Amino acid sequence: MNPRDSALAALVASLWGFNFVVIDWGMDGVDPLLFAALRFSAVLVPAIFFIRRPDLPWRTILGVGAFMSLGQFGFLYAAMDAGLPPGLAALVLQAQVIFTVLIAAGVIREAPTRGQLAGVVIGTLGLVVVGLGRGGEVTLLAMALCLLGALSWGVGNVVSRASGATGSGLALTVWSALVVPVPLVALALVLGGPGVLGESAASFGWPAALSTLYTAVLASLVGYGIFNTLLSRNPSAAVVPWVLLAPVVAMLAAWLLLGQRPTPGEAGGGAVMILGVLVALRPARRPAPHPETVSRRVVAPTR
Repeated sequence: MNPRDSALAALVASLWGFNFVVIDWGMDGVDPLLFAALRFSAVLVPAIFFIRRPDLPWRTILGVGAFMSLGQFGFLYAAMDAGLPPGLAALVLQAQVIFTVLIAAGVIREAPTRGQLAGVVIGTLGLVVVGLGRGGEVTLLAMALCLLGALSWGVGNVVSRASGATGSGLALTVWSALVVPVPLVALALVLGGPGVLGESAASFGWPAALSTLYTAVLASLVGYGIFNTLLSRNPSAAVVPWVLLAPVVAMLAAWLLLGQRPTPGEAGGGAVMILGVLVALRPARRPAPHPETVSRRVVAPTR
């Protein structure tokens, strides 16, 4: 990528990394499912009135919304509400790369390369180290909820991949948000009772409002808009690895702003996990041409 595109990729990764700290800061006292519903309501309106629906079947749009947005962020917000720190949440969510490779192999018969399989093994070992080395305040429930979010994101990636979707990723982000707010509100009412609406409204102050604006406008609309523009003019292998900066930004921001210092197990396991993701994302080498083929090209007869 050229220097301008590299700078834009770094900007997106920074927006997405800081996003985890902003969620944690704004969600205090607000039900996590209602908070996620509010985010995607802001993604949906007013953008849906200005962005045309992507040229895709409704089953694809709703499938991407159900898994990539509803499932991923519903579980993520619940995990952070259960005590998962922002930096660790950003890191564990990168398990979506591992899940994507495995699900794509099983569902759409997209056979993984040896490098992808090696990356899955390394990344899984890193997750195990993170789980064993997590701080005492991080429960297994919080970790499991975040892993379910990563799994949902991986399913959404495969749904999008299987559809052959092309064009504006921003349009798909906006229109797929149609399926998010109502189920999240309904689930919040089922789990928290009718009083959850009043309690969340009473706790909703300016931090929650600013957090919602950041996550909806900067993280979702601006972030995905830039990211998909970069994908449209650069190879995926040159763009996607930049996402790995997000957990680094999240951990640094949580450390500096919230005093949440990662444990040695979290930091070491995170480094192993990111290594595994990098290995999985590394493009496969093209086989070298056979010597006879090369010689035929060089001494091809002339007429």
